[in-house]
Amino acid sequence: MPEGASATRSPSIGTIVVWIVRVALAAEFLYSGYLLFAGGHTEQTFAEIGLGQWLRYVTGVLEVGGAIGLLVPRLGGPAALLLAGVMVGASVTELFILTNGGPVLPLVLLIVCATLAWFLQDQTRALLGIEPPLDDEDY
Repeated sequence: MPEGASATRSPSIGTIVVWIVRVALAAEFLYSGYLLFAGGHTEQTFAEIGLGQWLRYVTGVLEVGGAIGLLVPRLGGPAALLLAGVMVGASVTELFILTNGGPVLPLVLLIVCATLAWFLQDQTRALLGIEPPLDDEDY
């Protein structure tokens, strides 16, 4: 290395792709959370679910909180898990409860969130204090 050159490493392509997915998911869930708080058609949807409007607000808080968590480096894994759980509920609701449900978007978001959670599992383990599993080479 030449003298005075910085010893910083550029991020790998995988890291860049993961961050692009995190930002895109955060934008989607911030927008979705905004729609839940704004009302309109979401009020009618949650009225059809039949559990009351409190569920709309709880869902909005979970989506906005998860979106913010995706943008915090240490919270990305747990936030992706949280949002995957929310999308499980949304998918089930769209499939079995709503009369004109459209399960495609929640299912796609579920797959993307679960995949992201898999790639960020080291963050989740670190936050929970769980040791990573031993590699096959260690046996």
